[in-house]
Amino acid sequence: MCGRYASFREDQALADEFAVAVVADDVRLLPPSWNVAPTDAVRLVVERADRETGEVVRQLRLARWGLVPSWAKDPSVGSRMINARVETLLERPAFAKPFAVRRALLPADGYYEWQKPPEGTKGRKQPYWIHAEDGSVLALAGLYEFWKDPTKADDDPDRWLVSATVITRPATPALAPVHDRQPLALPPDRWEAWLDPAVDAHGARALLEVVPPPLVATPVSTRVNAVANDGPDLVEPVAPDAPVPGELPLDTPGGAAGGR
Repeated sequence: MCGRYASFREDQALADEFAVAVVADDVRLLPPSWNVAPTDAVRLVVERADRETGEVVRQLRLARWGLVPSWAKDPSVGSRMINARVETLLERPAFAKPFAVRRALLPADGYYEWQKPPEGTKGRKQPYWIHAEDGSVLALAGLYEFWKDPTKADDDPDRWLVSATVITRPATPALAPVHDRQPLALPPDRWEAWLDPAVDAHGARALLEVVPPPLVATPVSTRVNAVANDGPDLVEPVAPDAPVPGELPLDTPGGAAGGR
């Protein structure tokens, strides 16, 4: 957890919601997704200094989901760093530095979690679509990092990889029956300080002590198990364990394990 989420709102709607001043060109080319998976490009809200004026500007940019530390030998390590546990942010070397200076918000319309079958049974995991009770966007607290590809020339525009991770916390009692972790969503009154690079790590850690927003867990089709499936139908409610033609169980080669 969190190993899959959805982000399908229009860029302009997100720019308005998060008071974004600059929307990067590549953001406008990213299609909406109801099945965002690790290593996919994701949208994130950051505050960075303008290269020409030096003014700190709030921006909507892209990053690859799965944080790649600046010291990593290759980017494959990112697939194991899609989440950062809030309890150990200040301790893990991969997260400590970006936590101090490179914090982000990842807009999400909701996320998926997989509930294990009752102990002693052979049932399949049931996916749930978890979203805000009032339908509002979730601002997932995250970190981002820059990694320089040593195989590319300094003048190669693709030499820098920007990657990101989602911070998670223990699940609330309401969601714990589905999974024991959940992404840490920040309310609007914490956004400005969270994104401010002038706020240090200890100040940022205090911002994460928040009451999670009310969330609703809706059982959905196991079509979401396969990353190749995408579309609004993935968030349509179904009866738990409802058979779906053409679905892929979690343990097949074409499936993708949820509930990380």
